[in-house]
Amino acid sequence: MDKFWNDNLEVKKELVEVVKIMKKGVKSSNKLISDILLDMVNNSGKMLRPAFVIISAKFGDYDRKKILPLAAAIEMLHMATLVHDDIIDNALIRRSKPTIQAEYGKDYAVFIGDFLFSQSFLLLSDNINVANLKKVSKVVSRICKGEIAQFESRYDINITISDYLKRIAAKTAALFALSFYVGAYESNCGEELSKVLASIGYNIGIAFQIIDDILDYTGEESVVGKPLCNDIRQGVFTLPLIYSLERNRDEKIISLIKKRNYCEDDIKRIVAFVQQNGGITQSKMLAEKYTKKAFDKIAMLKDSPPKQILIDVTTKLLYRNY
Repeated sequence: MDKFWNDNLEVKKELVEVVKIMKKGVKSSNKLISDILLDMVNNSGKMLRPAFVIISAKFGDYDRKKILPLAAAIEMLHMATLVHDDIIDNALIRRSKPTIQAEYGKDYAVFIGDFLFSQSFLLLSDNINVANLKKVSKVVSRICKGEIAQFESRYDINITISDYLKRIAAKTAALFALSFYVGAYESNCGEELSKVLASIGYNIGIAFQIIDDILDYTGEESVVGKPLCNDIRQGVFTLPLIYSLERNRDEKIISLIKKRNYCEDDIKRIVAFVQQNGGITQSKMLAEKYTKKAFDKIAMLKDSPPKQILIDVTTKLLYRNY
C-alpha cells in the first residue's frame, strides 16, 4: 500500500480491503494473466479513485459491502487505461517497475487491458444501478476520446491552454468526478450533493494532472517512479511548455521541437526554455486555481470527518512530489 494514506488510517484500512477484492477480481484460469495482474494490484500506487469513492460514500449511508467492490471496480478500470496508455506511449517503466508492454509485449498488454476492462464491468454490474453504469460507460468513452485527441495533437506547437484543459478533463478529471459521484449517489446522498462532490472531484482531477505534468519536468525519477520528460519525447506538449510557447515563440526552440526525434541535449534545451519562460510557475498557479475551486466546493459541505479528510487530501495532492 502506498504511503500516501499513512496519515489517514481509516481510509487506508478500507483500501486494504479494496486490494483484496481486486485480487479476487483479476484471478484467471490462465496463471500468467493472474500473476501479471496480481503484481500490478500489489503495485497499485496512491489508489486515489477508490479512496474518493469511499470518502464520498461516507457523506451518506455508508455500506462497505456495496461500496468497497464499487471502489475496486473503479480502480481496475483505471488500471486498464494505464495498461493501454503505456502501449501508446511506449512506456517502459511505471511506478518504478517495468510496464506490461515492456515485459510481455504490446499484443499481450492489449489483451491484459481488455481483460481488466471486462472484469471491472463485471464487478460494477453487481454493485451499481443501471443509470450509473451508463455514466461509467460514458466516462470510459470520454477517456478514449481524450486519448485520441492527445494522439492527434502530438508535436503540435500551436496547441492552446484550452485544448490542454479539454484533454486532461477527459483523460483524468472525468474519472475523478465519477469516483466521487458514484460513491455518493450509491450511498443515498441525493443528486444535489452527489453533483457537488463530483465537481470537487473534477477540480481536484484537473489540478492533479497539472501537477503530474509539472513533475515530468521538475521531479526526481526515483521518486516519481517513471522516466522524466517522457511526454516531450512522445510529442505530447503539456501545460509548462504550452505556457512557455505562448510567452516566447523562439524560432530556434520551435525549429528544435519540429524536428521530433530528440536527443538528450534537445530535451535539456526544451526543459531550460520552459524554466526560463515561467512555464513551471504559471502551471503551478493554474493548479492552485483549480485547487481553490475544489476548496470552495468543499466549504459548501457540512462539517464532518469525511469533509476534513477531503481538505487534508486536496492540500496534500497540491504539494506532492510524486
